[in-house]
Amino acid sequence: MGQAGLPRCQYREAGENEPVTTEYAGAGDPKRTLELLWGLQERSKRGPKPRLTVEQIVRTAISVADTEGLAALSIRRVAEELGVSPMSLYTYIPGKAELLDLMLDTVYAETARPPHVPGQWRASLTQIALENWALYQRHPWLLQVAISRPPMGPHVMGKYEYELRAIEGLGLTDIEMDAVLTLIINYVHGAVRTAIDAAQAEQRTGMSDEQWWAAHAPLLEKIVDDSQYPVGSRVGKAVGEAFQAVVAPDFSFRFGLERILDGIEVLIASRQAK
Repeated sequence: MGQAGLPRCQYREAGENEPVTTEYAGAGDPKRTLELLWGLQERSKRGPKPRLTVEQIVRTAISVADTEGLAALSIRRVAEELGVSPMSLYTYIPGKAELLDLMLDTVYAETARPPHVPGQWRASLTQIALENWALYQRHPWLLQVAISRPPMGPHVMGKYEYELRAIEGLGLTDIEMDAVLTLIINYVHGAVRTAIDAAQAEQRTGMSDEQWWAAHAPLLEKIVDDSQYPVGSRVGKAVGEAFQAVVAPDFSFRFGLERILDGIEVLIASRQAK
């Protein structure tokens, strides 16, 4: 799982001109959003055939967010890409809030969903975690969207249904099933941020971690006394030698995921023992 090819402007350090943007799912008109998500909007049979489709607009918006960052996303920017006036897009989508919900539902359809193998819940949860990890890496702007009120579209609900089925019939209560899935998804959310930040650091500076450490090592060796930080120095050197970097996002992600699955296994065993 590499980090190559990530958009270069998604995340910015303190002091840079453009602040990190946070958007909120479910902030639009619920009725219009649901109509758009489920294709229920009424279509007039009169007049010329529409020049665009909602899907075209949404796909263009996703492309803008992928390449330029969520802060660059606006109805005007999407209209520019499509070669139309901003006002013309409002005949398809009420505004940016509804557009964002459509974008979320659309990208959630990308996760692969092979059949779950009975008795192989651990493999299924691993596959789910990896698919979500990859989804965030393809669309880093997802990390900037608060989804406490997720868009209840067909792909969001389909993804939730599929992922829950990985732990169906294991003796967990419905509440525990939801909590287990939330634990996995929240873990991926946090872990992938580290991976994206590491990739952005290299793209932003033009230096790999190995090159960055090589540039700092001569001075650090002069001013840092390893005897004052014996454990940190030993562990830090071991990590650096193993991964040629300060952090190893892929290894850390896999290691953490396995430990979470270990804990879930204990929970499942306790429920099945009753």
